[in-house]
Amino acid sequence: MWGNSSAKCQIITHLKGRSQTQASPFIGDTSAKMKLFIFSIVCVLLQVTRQNPISHWPLLPHILVVEVDGTKGQLTLSCLETPEELTRRESKSQDILWMKNGEETAQRGNSYVVELEESLGGANYTCHSEDRSLLNHTVVLIKEDDTKRGKILVKADQEDYLKCSAQNYEGAFHCTWTWHRHRVGKVAFIKARRFSDDIDTECSVDTSGRNWACSSGQSNFFCTVDDSGNRILCTDKQNCPYAEESEPILITVYVKTEHFLVENYSKQFFLSDIVKPDKVKISKVNATMIEWTYPSSWSSPFSYFPLTFQIALFNRPCKSCDNPCTDSKATKTLTVDFANICQFEVKRKTKAVCIRAKDAFCSSPWSEWTHFGLEKNKKSKHQRNRKRA
Repeated sequence: MWGNSSAKCQIITHLKGRSQTQASPFIGDTSAKMKLFIFSIVCVLLQVTRQNPISHWPLLPHILVVEVDGTKGQLTLSCLETPEELTRRESKSQDILWMKNGEETAQRGNSYVVELEESLGGANYTCHSEDRSLLNHTVVLIKEDDTKRGKILVKADQEDYLKCSAQNYEGAFHCTWTWHRHRVGKVAFIKARRFSDDIDTECSVDTSGRNWACSSGQSNFFCTVDDSGNRILCTDKQNCPYAEESEPILITVYVKTEHFLVENYSKQFFLSDIVKPDKVKISKVNATMIEWTYPSSWSSPFSYFPLTFQIALFNRPCKSCDNPCTDSKATKTLTVDFANICQFEVKRKTKAVCIRAKDAFCSSPWSEWTHFGLEKNKKSKHQRNRKRA
């Protein structure tokens, strides 16, 4: 848009030359100057318009998000919204003073002009009466366009900024993220909803700033920021584990830095996309038989929520590996389905077994591997036989 405005300025300048050659010197000169003067005013007005922020909206009471595009701009804040407030507080407009992050500024009056340039301008702005009593406050958070996003959170190339997972279908899930090593921030806002609930979803936070509630006609979410600061735990209170999900969940997290920069990250999913069972527990029945159980956190009945299990057998386990299930090559790997009793017969030369599980009906993630060693038990049995002999 602004490139077209510059082109129009050049066109008018060109027309100025044409008018001078086609009219009398006096008329042509006057006409051209008038046109150039008028269009200069238009260009100035366009430049002033351009300096305004792209948009701004309240994130929470007294918290304003200002979206900028990197150019210079201005934003006007008001201390007292109406003349009635001025009268009620017995304050005169010219007696109102402003502070930015606790430091007094030179601006006075009911309005304060915030200078915006690139990502600068965010701060905690407070207005005070002549005796320094607090009248109002506004936290301005600067949001750059999405092409510059990724200054607060980081991710691997093929990953999402938010990584979400659920232990079962009961409606609870958690999402984690990774802070930029130079810009560790805080959660500024959380919005959780079903996909079609955008219009009527309202979110609020308690005084601790950690517990959020988002409700609408179709869903009722509660989210908590844990002590680490890079993980939220959420629950859809209206979720029914036995019904098929008709709408995906959409979670949006706003994060801010100490320099009042804010970015938002979203992830959309069905619970069936992110459900990841906990690790299974393996035990030994006899010399050639092992058994395992469904994770205690998995949804029941197991016949309605069956799991598929992957079994990896090792004849030569890696004893020095950090993760013997993934750092060494399995002798044999197979996939089995069990709804109740989970047992598997192993050969005597098998020294270790690894088992993991996933939802039998969905392409959701596998659980972490559970490692179970057999060699030690067999050696102990051999030693006991020699002792008896």
